[in-house]
Amino acid sequence: MSIQSNTPTVEAVPVGHDGVRVEIEERTAASMPGGLGLLTAVVALALGIGIIVVGSAIPLLVVLGLVFIAVFVVLLSSLVIVQPGQTKVVQFFGRYVGTVRRPGMSLVMPFSTRHSVSVRVRNFETNRLKVNDADGSPVEIAAIVVWQVADTSKATYAVDNYVDFVSVQAESALRHTATTHPYDGSESGGTSLRGSTDQVANELAHEVAERISLAGVEIVEVRISHLAYAAEVAQAMLRRQQANAVVAARTRIVEGAVGMVELALTKLSEGNIVELDDERKAAMVSNLMVVLCSDQPASPIVNTGTLYS
Repeated sequence: MSIQSNTPTVEAVPVGHDGVRVEIEERTAASMPGGLGLLTAVVALALGIGIIVVGSAIPLLVVLGLVFIAVFVVLLSSLVIVQPGQTKVVQFFGRYVGTVRRPGMSLVMPFSTRHSVSVRVRNFETNRLKVNDADGSPVEIAAIVVWQVADTSKATYAVDNYVDFVSVQAESALRHTATTHPYDGSESGGTSLRGSTDQVANELAHEVAERISLAGVEIVEVRISHLAYAAEVAQAMLRRQQANAVVAARTRIVEGAVGMVELALTKLSEGNIVELDDERKAAMVSNLMVVLCSDQPASPIVNTGTLYS
């Protein structure tokens, strides 16, 4: 499973030297069922031993028997066993001849070398990187990358070590993605590292996939595993977040209080409970706003006089 991008993939172009990339594509290696090859090897061994025993006095038969034994040795050395989730990259005198993906025992080209390449899904967590976000604030960020080898030939020959290549490129893409977004979103909205984690992770997955496609590796999933302000600014940013939270809470309280005061005045007017002039309305609004917006419970005061005394 790979994450597909709607935007066209920008292929990396070598800068400084032409033709430095290893152009190679995976193909299936010529092979035959291992059981048949093993049976042929056993038959060759039996024939060789039998011919040598029967014709030990005849040099020609002895040579023929040795030939059959040599055939047995060659066939036996050409057998490979592939476990599920593993492949064998076959190389014949320095030339790539193909990859064996079929699990089980197979007979491949004699005198070839075989390298095991795992196609199982792997994952790792990047180091905690300290980068500056789009606003210039230092943040710490880390991600979990789930990946899988898709082209065994590129993984073997296009890069020196595809595991290290994936690790380094993932951290490079994470650093670049973190610098293009602010930690917190602005009042007008927009993408942020903290508020749009899924969108940032999806963008990061596409960038990592483009960077490591050269090594024949595809990305299954990328998730942000750690995100925080750097230690040197964490306290200041925490105070700013607390201030923003207080302002937002106060704004909500005032909006609710205004609505309650308006409702109270409307009910008093509709029910003809009491007639209030502008000055009394202003006093009631002031008292209600103080009561509703105060952090402390109100202390009732009994007024025995009048508002105008």
